[in-house]
Amino acid sequence: MQTSIAENRLRNPDVRIAEEILRKCVHCGFCNATCPTYQLDGNELEGPRGRIYLIKSVLEDRVQHTAKVVTHLDNSLSCLACETICPSGVRYSHLIDSARRRIEESYRRAPLARLERMLLARLLPYPGRFRAVMRLARIAKPLAPLLPKRLRAMLDMAPARLPTPSRHERGGVFPAEGPRRARVALLTGCVQKVMGPEINDASIRLLTRLGCEVVVPPGLGCCGALVYHMGNHPDSIPHMKNAIDEWHGALETGGLDYIVINTSGCGQAVRDYGHIFAEDTEYRDKAARIAGLARDISEVVHELGLPEGLAPPSPGLRVAYHDACTLQHGQKVRAQPRALLAAAGFEVLEIPEGHLCCGSAGTYNLLHAETAGKLGQWKAANIATVKPQVVAAGNIGCMEQIAAHSPFPVAHTAQLLDWATGGPKPPGMD
Repeated sequence: MQTSIAENRLRNPDVRIAEEILRKCVHCGFCNATCPTYQLDGNELEGPRGRIYLIKSVLEDRVQHTAKVVTHLDNSLSCLACETICPSGVRYSHLIDSARRRIEESYRRAPLARLERMLLARLLPYPGRFRAVMRLARIAKPLAPLLPKRLRAMLDMAPARLPTPSRHERGGVFPAEGPRRARVALLTGCVQKVMGPEINDASIRLLTRLGCEVVVPPGLGCCGALVYHMGNHPDSIPHMKNAIDEWHGALETGGLDYIVINTSGCGQAVRDYGHIFAEDTEYRDKAARIAGLARDISEVVHELGLPEGLAPPSPGLRVAYHDACTLQHGQKVRAQPRALLAAAGFEVLEIPEGHLCCGSAGTYNLLHAETAGKLGQWKAANIATVKPQVVAAGNIGCMEQIAAHSPFPVAHTAQLLDWATGGPKPPGMD
């Protein structure tokens, strides 16, 4: 694709990278065939090809960030199915992230939208605040009809009962069972600490059982992913820098073989730290080193291998495996979770149209509840066709979204593997 971006704009490294990505696009349209919002709407500007054209037009100063342009770019799930199918290798993820950053810098949203985004940035990355708000939200649920429609999704997110906080939440070092085979750091997340702390408990049990010494740095908080993908760099970058410093400290004091991540949305962002900090002379090298160590938990467990001679806790249990977008499209991890679940004695079922997003997409199901709801129903209908006994996923956002639309119990892949190797049955499967 030809571009005509002004020289003064190209002095900005972010714009130069965007131009390089734009030039790879050949407008073939393969991306639209896998784009969930295009499939729902059929509007060219609701697919990657149309959004790429809008981004190009803004950079060429042919259009401005009007409400219409911003809406089309906001509506992108960033599910990255388009990257998987693109024959030209267009890094749509980097393009849409940089576009959203420019939107937040140059466009003034409506007051309610600004409030909504401010609340997400001030609450989700902080487990203490988020837990307190979730408790209040349970009490306030009867007032939902009185709230603006855009704020109801946040209230709907509150579960009837919050899980008990994990004893691992404060961090520490958890020794390997038997001979130590690896030393790893585990990212326990922010939203996950509140909505699914048992996932971290299961991950630590599983990793230590397989011979890993697990480090959870006490000062480690949010990885920055949720807010970064909203285009809010002023709030996200400090989270990222803190994560880099904490992991780098663990590297320097005892070494790390891997940084294990059990929330694929976080994993996608951490693996992208090298790109995000490419122009930061202070953090560039450290960020690239951290990104190079990041692995999804399924990759690490697959490399270590499950114990031989496992006696499956429920032989032949029908497990529908859901591919989180940030795992299958972003990190290109597909085979390992399936292989592990099969090795653990479960019958792994393929969900039709598994490449399509469930509608969670970070904060998308909060900011775009109507579209997310349609995608959640679509995903639930596809899951129902394979008649599973449980749905497995590698991302807390997907788990919450699927559970909201599907009658089947949902468990994290790590929880099922923990159960298969001696841990407790995942909650909700009784």
